[in-house]
Amino acid sequence: MRETLEHDLNAVLQGALTMLATVERMLPMAASALNEPGSRKLDDVRALDREVDAQEIRLEAECLRLIALHQPVARDLRLIALVLKSLTDIERMGDYTVHVAEDGEELSHAPALKRYVNLTLMIERLQEMAAALREAIAQRSVEGAMAAHSMDEQVDDLYEQVQRELVTYMLEDPRNISKSLILMRVGRSLERIGDHMENVAERVQYWVTGQR
Repeated sequence: MRETLEHDLNAVLQGALTMLATVERMLPMAASALNEPGSRKLDDVRALDREVDAQEIRLEAECLRLIALHQPVARDLRLIALVLKSLTDIERMGDYTVHVAEDGEELSHAPALKRYVNLTLMIERLQEMAAALREAIAQRSVEGAMAAHSMDEQVDDLYEQVQRELVTYMLEDPRNISKSLILMRVGRSLERIGDHMENVAERVQYWVTGQR
């Protein structure tokens, strides 16, 4: 019975890691939609987001089944709680990545306002953050999770730079306002992805140690 439970717990954990890896795959596609007019990446991003949504539904049902069937002990319950609470965060990461690709598609119909250097850097940091977070969870490493958590500070700093730059563009020329507002929305979506990754990272310590 215990062996079966261990197998099933590992399966739901791996499922959550697969969801996170799927979002990680979506991010460079969203960057292409933003930086490469005509890249047609939006449909690919949406398709992967549907995979994330389907994985969320399946894993939530599996977690509830494990609770009902096995009556798991405290450490097992902490793992199930990590997965259950993180599913929504990961699903929202996927949604925000779709928003970035959609805004990139909208922006592609006119000349770019500027080179989107800081937005691209935000996406790169988020990819690194996702990879570090997956590794930390797989290794049950509190230190690794906190290192991933700290990467969000870089994302936040870049977000603030983006906002300041775009305000300057709008003040210089009112014709820049429409594009600038869309780009602000892109920055906000990316900043929210980082916040959701941060949420997941914060849960790892409780899962591993039982301490909040």
